[in-house]
Amino acid sequence: MKTTNLLFLTLFTYLFGVSNLAAKDVSRITGKIIDQNEQAVPYANVALIDAVSGHLVDGAVSDENGVFLIESTKTAKVKLVVSSIGFTSFESEVFALAPGLIKAFGAVSVQDEMTGLDEVTVKSTRPEIIIEADKTTINVEGTVMAEGSNALDVIGRSPGIYVDQDGIINLNGRTGATVMINDRPTYMSATDLANFLRAMPADNIKSIEVINNPSARFDAEGSAGVINIKLKKNTVDGMFGNIQAGSLYNGQWLPNTGVALNVKKGKWSTNANLNYNHFGNFNDLEINRNFSLPEGISKFSQDSRITTRNKNLFFNGAANYEINANQNIAINVQASGSDDSDDSKSLTDIITPGLSDVSYLDSRNDSRGTGNRIFANLHYDAKLDTLGTKISSDIDFTRMNSDSESLLTNMQWVGENTSQILNSKILTLNDMYYNIFTAKVDFVKPVGKGNTIETGVKGSWVKSDNNLNLNKSQEEGPFIPDPSSNSFIYNENVLAAYISYKGKFSDKLSYQVGLRGEHSDITGNSVTLNQVKNQKYFNLFPSAFIQHKISDNYQIVYNVNRRITRPNYRLLNPFVYYIDPLTTETGNPNLKPQYSNNFEMNHVVKGMYQFTLGYSETEDAFMQVFMQNEDERTTTTFTDNFDKTRNANFRAIIPVDIKEWWAVSNMVQVNYNQYKSQIGDDYLNNANTSFMVRSQHNFTLPMGFKAEVMGIYLGPQIWGQGQISGFGWVDAGVTKSILKDKITLSVNGTDIFRTQVIKAKIDFAAIDTNFRQYRSNQGVRFTLKYNFSKGESFRVKSNSGSSEERNRLD
Repeated sequence: MKTTNLLFLTLFTYLFGVSNLAAKDVSRITGKIIDQNEQAVPYANVALIDAVSGHLVDGAVSDENGVFLIESTKTAKVKLVVSSIGFTSFESEVFALAPGLIKAFGAVSVQDEMTGLDEVTVKSTRPEIIIEADKTTINVEGTVMAEGSNALDVIGRSPGIYVDQDGIINLNGRTGATVMINDRPTYMSATDLANFLRAMPADNIKSIEVINNPSARFDAEGSAGVINIKLKKNTVDGMFGNIQAGSLYNGQWLPNTGVALNVKKGKWSTNANLNYNHFGNFNDLEINRNFSLPEGISKFSQDSRITTRNKNLFFNGAANYEINANQNIAINVQASGSDDSDDSKSLTDIITPGLSDVSYLDSRNDSRGTGNRIFANLHYDAKLDTLGTKISSDIDFTRMNSDSESLLTNMQWVGENTSQILNSKILTLNDMYYNIFTAKVDFVKPVGKGNTIETGVKGSWVKSDNNLNLNKSQEEGPFIPDPSSNSFIYNENVLAAYISYKGKFSDKLSYQVGLRGEHSDITGNSVTLNQVKNQKYFNLFPSAFIQHKISDNYQIVYNVNRRITRPNYRLLNPFVYYIDPLTTETGNPNLKPQYSNNFEMNHVVKGMYQFTLGYSETEDAFMQVFMQNEDERTTTTFTDNFDKTRNANFRAIIPVDIKEWWAVSNMVQVNYNQYKSQIGDDYLNNANTSFMVRSQHNFTLPMGFKAEVMGIYLGPQIWGQGQISGFGWVDAGVTKSILKDKITLSVNGTDIFRTQVIKAKIDFAAIDTNFRQYRSNQGVRFTLKYNFSKGESFRVKSNSGSSEERNRLD
């Protein structure tokens, strides 16, 4: 609490210490950007350019309806310049800009830069990074890695983001980020999201927005921030699409294919894509565990290979109808299915003090699972006046089913005597389903000169049912139900409302403050154990942003907020899952939400160099806990609430153009993490400073080839009780487009030198464990893509969903 008070005091002192905040007369330049078909052109760059020097005076970006507003207190002879990808630039006549000027341009028309089947896509060498007050945008369109990779790969290369080998996304050294697509949450668990992003070709992505500290408009869920994936919105003929196919080889052949189609006729615009992919790897795992017994140390040495193969099919379809110039209604439907298999083989050598012979445990786990998910969204938005007053609403429904079956077969013997083998089996059946219904309304109202009020309400209703059946067999006997079986029903209702105000103290100092309130009503019912746990709580989540433009080449952005992360539904189930007879994973019905207070100060130099300081303090943080039973020599893992965790970080983004054909983007991030908690009878106080370095090199080569090489190194770090050694890897790719960019061939290599090896250890209380893991990250991917287009020019709109609840399903 002292730290939070200090942060707010710092902001308070800063605000009252800034001079020259008196309001000045403001000029207002307005208009609407349209194309030759009188369709709105959203997100176009609109600038006032000094007619003498050619320097930027002021600027803005048009909204989703093509409307722009530039406010300025400057005096100059200027011209209005409009630019947008796919369009020719527009320049107005020179006019006099002075405080108090009101100038309405009306409709500003821009023309398609290229149309028809002979269009050419202009592609940049290096991803452009745009730094704004509340987010950082990475334009990845046209890069080599994007053309030959999937969406998860590209996200993992964005500033401040690291994707671990399980597909879990870490933002600024913290997990719990909310992932959105076109401003709509994905409604997926971590596992489902990773599979979905692997199935999505990265070439469909225009940009990625990284929002470290979201405003009150966003759901309070997700302590690490928000990652928003913006898909391409092309101005092409009435039908546009692409077909692509490829394969990754990393010891397994893993094919993937997909098709995307966009069509517009009259007031209707539709888009659909269907993707099918295989994901798999070999996980070679070595674990060494030491148990302290009265007679000495007992050592367990385990060698395992886990073979994973997932088949994923994903469909996304959307239709938008323009009721009139100010109203739109849309529907979005997603459907997905998966077929998964995990086969593991492990051999454990057990040395017991006082015994000369070594004991052996041979375990084999064959697991199969299927899942399906359907999501539907109904969206409506309306512009209520010419000043920018807007209202939007979303109604969503999600249903997911997941069934799995695993058979763990164990053989135990002593020494070389294999004639007396003890056999046992554990059969696990797990059925889960989830229903989620959400509804929300958002309202935006401009007030005064450059000031805006946003407000909205939301409700979500979640029900999940999880049935876990355990059955055990000894010496080929019949399977007998185990008391660890459990049926668990979970209900969660959350009602939320927010209000946000955006304004200016002066031409150089703007701000945004917001407050979000959420009331949660949660019931967890363990039917088998006859245990019912109810939770009701109300929380407030404040946020504040200040942008100080010190000069045209230097600005500082401050932001502070409070966030919540609720436990995912599965972890609340008091289940027991056997990894092998000596290792189990359990659920925790007493798991509480975690709360984080976050502060960030971002220095932006010349619009391209970024230096960021951040601090986060989390109460009841989720962490995986390891517990050992020394007498039975068993290990149990579960997720629990740590008393407190702290994260302080520094991040620098430094782009460098070495040659015209060689561009480099560098990032350095330093993290300080501290974990404090009472674990059983022992107290954990673990802290260290770690770092990550990334260097991405893009080359424009002769004969139309492009290449990219990227290296990443992560220094030693801690994670709860564990310590992870440093490791790094190098990826590279090359691409070639032919037939006027209609066909693209790309080849990408991952972990070229086979160095992405993870080594970790736990040395806490009685636990003495270390492991080494390598998943078959070394591989090569081939991709072939064909683009097609035909018909009249159009722009496709997309809407898809409105809440974060599905992010907690795993």
